[in-house]
Formats: sequence, structure tokens, C-alpha cells
Amino acid sequence: MPNPFRAHLESIFRAGLDRVDPYRMIGRHVRRHGDRLEVETEGLSLAVDLGDYQRILLLGAGKASAPMARAFEEILGERIDGGLICVKEGHEEPLKRVEIVSAAHPVPDERGQVAARRLAELARQADGHTLVLTCISGGGSALLPNPLDSLTTNGLVEISLADKQATTNALLRSGAGIREINCLRKHISGIKGGRFLQLLAPARSLNFILSDVVGDDLGSIASGMTAADPTTYADALAIVNRYRLYDELPRSVRQALELGVAGKLPETVKPGDPILTRSDNILIGTNRQALLAAARRAGELGYQVRPLSARIEGEARHVARVLADIARDVAESDMLVGRPACLLVGGETVVTLRGNGKGGRNQEMALAFLQEMDQWETEWQGRIAFLAASTDGNDGPTDAAGAFADSLALSRAAAAGQDIAAALADNDSYHFFAGIDSLLLTGPTNTNVCDIQIVLVH
Repeated sequence: MPNPFRAHLESIFRAGLDRVDPYRMIGRHVRRHGDRLEVETEGLSLAVDLGDYQRILLLGAGKASAPMARAFEEILGERIDGGLICVKEGHEEPLKRVEIVSAAHPVPDERGQVAARRLAELARQADGHTLVLTCISGGGSALLPNPLDSLTTNGLVEISLADKQATTNALLRSGAGIREINCLRKHISGIKGGRFLQLLAPARSLNFILSDVVGDDLGSIASGMTAADPTTYADALAIVNRYRLYDELPRSVRQALELGVAGKLPETVKPGDPILTRSDNILIGTNRQALLAAARRAGELGYQVRPLSARIEGEARHVARVLADIARDVAESDMLVGRPACLLVGGETVVTLRGNGKGGRNQEMALAFLQEMDQWETEWQGRIAFLAASTDGNDGPTDAAGAFADSLALSRAAAAGQDIAAALADNDSYHFFAGIDSLLLTGPTNTNVCDIQIVLVH
């Protein structure tokens, strides 16, 4: 008998997406009254007199930056004098006053490198009479590969685009977390780790940020373009050694890190730097907000809801097994919450690549959850359903947001002769779920606040 849960799982997930729609969030938090621009969020209230500025530029990068820019164009109209944003290919939106450039993600490409150089040049042109609005979201780091200027100008070492691509690939394969990946990115970049503010000085900037990082650390979102960075070159080199990547990284990247540790390269912007006083970072959307909206929708559908955490990290398959155990406890004994139950978690897990398959962290999590379900009695299989999905609509290098794990997926896999353990061993969750029609396909959502996992228990 088909599992009836999928429509509910998708409805709950989409309610979370709707809450963190970037276009709506800018409209919700930003108002213009004549020459007065007002910003109100949960933790911030500020007003800017637009009459104090001769020019307004809109700059930025990230998967969600296009709808943010579109909202600002509607709010400010002809007061915007131009600008540029870089988005992941497929995440474009029509803009009138701001140029939009598409580039590759998560491995950077030449289009991103050109966009980063142009963005840096526009930033350098800003002066004390310029107000800069920046739209920053997850993905901005990979979309803007811009080597640290002092490396080449001082004749020390030159990091090529191919070097950056090789470094990104090595980090993604290693199982390193996003904070660790971005720590290294910041220290070989001329635009990250607060260095974008150095390019903007002495302009005033308001930086509107959509968080795709567990804990909403501003220094990690898009590698902290407009935030202070407490990490050091020594920290970056320690991460390389922790994951045994030293010999895998290009020689130029190793040299840059070692020069930084030796004090021969400038550090990223640190807390307390005076340059930070000309800038305000404004957090407009988070995974927690998406989870709370998803919880409200689950309640409307008749579920007793228990949001567990918005800070889930670790190996995707390990997290799946913990969630499966919790689901079984709820099914058997009403532990945590009564039935019908909806458990919600959010965050960003990692996958350590062991095979040559295709997939993403959410699809791998769903596959590991399905493997646990496969060991249960039939009664329990029919009472529990799971969805793991990325809020940006692209889980890893795939066109799927995530995947469903339920009794329908189990029966289809058995009928098709699909081997769950073999697919996990080869990190081939995408082809596994595609073969049994159990992928969630949303298309690019133009938002990005980490991942959402939903467990339903009847």
C-alpha cells in the first residue's frame, strides 16, 4: 500500500522555504520613506539618510542574491546607480539597474573569477559619498574565486583558477565542514575574511545576509566577506593537516599558507579593526526561522510537533541513524512527543566521499535512513517517513533538493533489485532514488538556509 506521507512531507518543507524567501524578507525588513531608509529585524533597528550619499551601489554574491537585489530595485528605484551580483547558474532573476553574472558552484570557474575581479573594481571605486548595499548568501564564497593580491604583486606566488578548483575539490572530498573549508578559502582570497570591506573603504555599507551556516556565524557565511575573521593562517594550515590534504593541495596554495604563517602575508580583518565601524551586517534569514515555519505547517496538518535542533552537523549517514532511532522510539512509546508526530531538524551535514557515485548530503542521509528502515519489521516501516532536503533546491552537484525514505521507497527498491548498501558504499544516492522515483525535485529555490530534515510518525 503506498505511503501517504509524501504530500505532507513536501508541504511542510515548502512552508519552511516560503518563510525564508529572500525577496519577501527584504520587503519585510526594509522600508523607504522619502530619503530615509529604515531597517528593522529581530535584533537590529537602524535608519540611513540617503541624502548624505551621492551614489548608491548594490553589490553581492550568492545563490539567493538575485531576489534580494530585485527587492532593493523596487524599494530604491532610480536611486540605485548600478552594481553587480554573482549567482549560481540557474539562480538568475531579471534585474533593471544591477548587472547579474552567473558562475559555477561549488567548484569555481572562470566566470566567477571574472565576476570577482569586476566586483573588487567596483568596490574600489566607492568613496566616502557612496552607500553600498551588499546582498550576501550561501554560495558566495565559491562564486567569487579572487586570489589575494599581495601574493602576485609581491612576486611571492601565483594561485591560478585551476589551483583554486583543485583545492575546493580536495576539501569537498575530505569531509571537512563548511567553517573549515571557508577558513582556508579566506586565507588565500583577496575578497573574503573581511577583505571586501578593505576594498570598499571609506564607503558606508549595509550588508544584508542570508545564513546558510549552522549557528549563523557571520564570519563563515560566504567566507565572511564583510565580517571580522578570528581565524589565522595557522588555523588554515592545521585544517589541511587534520584532513591529510597537504600533499593533495597545489604547491601555490601550500606556499601561500606557509608564507602567511611566517607573517609574510597580511592577515584577514580581525575583531576590533576600525574598518568595521563603517559597516553594518544585517542577518535577514536563518534555518531556525525556516524550521519554525515548517513546524507551524505541520501543526496545521494535525501533527504534534517537536523541533529538535537547527544545529545538526556531522556525517550525513551517522545523523540519519540517530534520527531513525529517535523515530522508532516515538513510534513505539510516544517518547519526546505524542503521535501523529513530526520531528524537525536543520543544519548542514557532510559526506566523506568513498565511492564514485553521484549524490548530495541530504540524499545520502535519506539513503542511510532507508537502510535502517530496511531492518525494521513491516509494521514500523509503514508508520515512519523521512525527507531530507536542501533549501536551495540543489543537493550537492545534482538537480534534486533531496529524497524521501519511506515504505514506498523500500518496496520500489526491492521490486527494482536496488541494493541500498552498495549505493551507500559508492556514494550513489542520486541514481538510487532516481531509479525508484523518490527524489524531491523543486528546481532552484533562490534561497539558501542550510538543510531541513523531517520525520513523520503515525
